[in-house]
Amino acid sequence: MYKIVALAAFTILLFSGCASVPMEGIEKSNMVKKFNPPSDGKAGLYIYRSGPLGSALKKDIWVDEKCIGESASNIFFYEEVTGNVEHKISTESEFSPNDLILKTITGHNYFIRQYIKIGVFIGGAVLKVVDEEKGKNEVAELDLARKGNCSK
Repeated sequence: MYKIVALAAFTILLFSGCASVPMEGIEKSNMVKKFNPPSDGKAGLYIYRSGPLGSALKKDIWVDEKCIGESASNIFFYEEVTGNVEHKISTESEFSPNDLILKTITGHNYFIRQYIKIGVFIGGAVLKVVDEEKGKNEVAELDLARKGNCSK
């Protein structure tokens, strides 16, 4: 009986609640959502999470081992990286980080969506590159989170 109650409580937690993370101001968020080309020699990464699944969970995101921040539902981060090289984008997951290796091209923006997946004990996360049109449409509905706050 205890296991059933615990499982039910965990399921409710995954589908309800709202994790909060430090946010940037609306002006900065709107400026970044203009989707301008990145600075010279750079590529832009829009890393985001949308949707209700796992809304009570926060998950760390790193780019090339640098803390970008903790994600929460309906937020995004923007990070410029060196163009024309491979980058490792990582997210905290159930037992170990999940990594995405992305070869960037100078002057291009990339859209990387973090998906929450239900695991054995807690929600895990995966990262997937999405096409530019879909990424712009989804990010346009989100708010910019402040970078640099990871739990680990």
